[in-house]
Amino acid sequence: MNIIEKYFPVLTETQRTQFEQLPELYRFWNEQINVVSRQDVDNLLERHVLHSLGIAKIVQFRPGTEILDVGTGGGFPGIPLAIMFPETSFHLIDGIGKKIKVVKEIAAALNLQNVKAEQIRAEQLRTDYEFIVSRAVTQLPLFFTWVRGKISANNFHGLKNGLLCLKGGDLHDELVAFGRKNKIYNLSDYFNEDFFETKKIVYVPS
Repeated sequence: MNIIEKYFPVLTETQRTQFEQLPELYRFWNEQINVVSRQDVDNLLERHVLHSLGIAKIVQFRPGTEILDVGTGGGFPGIPLAIMFPETSFHLIDGIGKKIKVVKEIAAALNLQNVKAEQIRAEQLRTDYEFIVSRAVTQLPLFFTWVRGKISANNFHGLKNGLLCLKGGDLHDELVAFGRKNKIYNLSDYFNEDFFETKKIVYVPS
């Protein structure tokens, strides 16, 4: 049993196969275009895939949900979440075209029909989404200016539509400066590996 099945034991055969393919795919593509540190390639399932799936411990995206992943880099958290929620649509964006190329290749290799990858800035988008996810792109006050107005009023989850940002370390000053209502989830409450000791999800409702 790998680390994903340890925390998400109820997977389809397709999901299990897709998660198992990720380390080899990222090792191959990382040699062409560096999207993950060399150390992290060897710990991909824990430090990138499971880390991304922390969001799945906070909210179960329902079929038909539209998710925007801002600054996706090599496809995190979007690709692991797209595997976990095959009936949810994911729009993965990044300003760096080489990274989007990797995302497209990996999504194609996994046959992920629910992933759209695009080189575009969040401010340029004209669509809205139930949730916006990201992994430590920048300080939350600045990040919020990028995505303000792109969160749909169409609430149909137990958790109100909003931002779900994977962050680390001491967030006190950043969140005080942000000034908006938010909630912090400690990933160490869900995953017991040392890597998650300082890892958090910040939820900001719309």
